[in-house]
Amino acid sequence: MLDLRLYMLQRVTAIVMGPLVIGHIILIVYAIRGGISAEEILSRTQGSLWWGLYYGTFVLAVSVHAAIGLRVITSEMLGLRGVGLSVLTWGSFAVLLVMGARAVYAVTAA
Repeated sequence: MLDLRLYMLQRVTAIVMGPLVIGHIILIVYAIRGGISAEEILSRTQGSLWWGLYYGTFVLAVSVHAAIGLRVITSEMLGLRGVGLSVLTWGSFAVLLVMGARAVYAVTAA
């Protein structure tokens, strides 16, 4: 039952990430073609609740998606099961979430 829930959760996060990735790529192309500097980007993102929510959602979805993927790969390739597998899953989720949240905060904090 847990495997089915994790499978579904990974698919839901993929659905969430799809439009966010497309938006992020569009933003990158716009920034590169317009010659926007890092300073100009930060002036537009700092203090912005919208950008914080956008990239915060992105970070959360990626963290969940990647942790579940690492769980499946580790289980299949290394045969890890039980508590060790759960510790790896939750640990990778926590590391990705904290690193991503710090990046979002750095770019959007006023």
